[in-house]
Amino acid sequence: MKRNDFLKALSAGILLPSLVGANPLKNILEPEGFLDRLLPAPVGGGFMMEDYWIWDPAVIKDESGKYHMFASRWSKEVGFGNWVTNSEIVRAVADKPEGPYTFVEVVLPPRGGDWFDGKGAFNPRIVRYKDQYLLYYVGVNYDFPIPQDKGNIWADERAHKAWMRKRAGLAVANSIEGPWKRLDKPLMEPRPGKWDASIISNPSPVVRPDGSVYLMYKSSAKNYDPPLLLGAALSTKGYKGPYNRLSESPVFSFHNSGQPNNDVEDPFVWWEKDHYEVIMKDRFGHICGEEGGGIHATSKDGVDWKLSSPVKAYSRHIKWDDGKTIHMANFERPFLLFENGKPTHLFAATGTGPGMYQVDKTWNMVIPLKQV
Repeated sequence: MKRNDFLKALSAGILLPSLVGANPLKNILEPEGFLDRLLPAPVGGGFMMEDYWIWDPAVIKDESGKYHMFASRWSKEVGFGNWVTNSEIVRAVADKPEGPYTFVEVVLPPRGGDWFDGKGAFNPRIVRYKDQYLLYYVGVNYDFPIPQDKGNIWADERAHKAWMRKRAGLAVANSIEGPWKRLDKPLMEPRPGKWDASIISNPSPVVRPDGSVYLMYKSSAKNYDPPLLLGAALSTKGYKGPYNRLSESPVFSFHNSGQPNNDVEDPFVWWEKDHYEVIMKDRFGHICGEEGGGIHATSKDGVDWKLSSPVKAYSRHIKWDDGKTIHMANFERPFLLFENGKPTHLFAATGTGPGMYQVDKTWNMVIPLKQV
């Protein structure tokens, strides 16, 4: 999320105007990119709950042919900014990938106690390996009660403390319906004095055929101020780890001294034949030309990445199947559903409102992909 401006706006009581995205027209002579595969989004598709903020879609098909969406939710009795303190992970079900998805259960509530996820869980990513379901997520704990008031937690120290306690975790089940067994400890810890000294967040796993797991994650040197950076780790001994960093440096770093506010987040990584691919959010729009738009990149080893040409993967300008094109307040946390080894649908968290993070409602939407 482009949280730096969001936090400053909230703290100052200022609403920032939404920035207009890039011109959607493209030269027909340009090579086809990921963006060109996006079909109109179904109105009424995806997952929404009237009394909750909804975020973080992760979808998988079970053995019976039903589709299960794991998502983050938190009550609308508190503000949208409480995602960092009040989230829990839920499961919803649909008969087709477009949905609509119906809420079934809370999967990962706050674990309580001194656990790293004692006060909340969000950022789910669901993977199946052999006969097990692997639910990667981010947990938080902090030294104050879970907020129930309508106060602005970003205007005091509460949200800041919670943000710094973000750690990636894993829950495992033999059935999509659970029960889910959480690992006792985070998958990785920040490294003081390094580029990833603050948090371990936004985990995006790729489980290889041999059971080893490639994991991309988000961190920063200090706090939520830009630049946010992405790193990569590998567990050669299965999903429980240990996850060892593949590089001492971040694998994605776009900032410089003159432009610190140039970074990416929300990676979704997958293996395509003989290489990795990733889509992720261009927070400030300096890479793809649209604030909050998406970019695409490829890599042979998961460390050295090359931006695609064209680089743009998705836009906040959404074409709906009723013929309308709407500039959404947000389009974040992209997730691809794969069927028979091919990506078929792009899911993302979205919302409506006057600008980025100034939302009146949020939900997880879905975009079918043109098959190539």
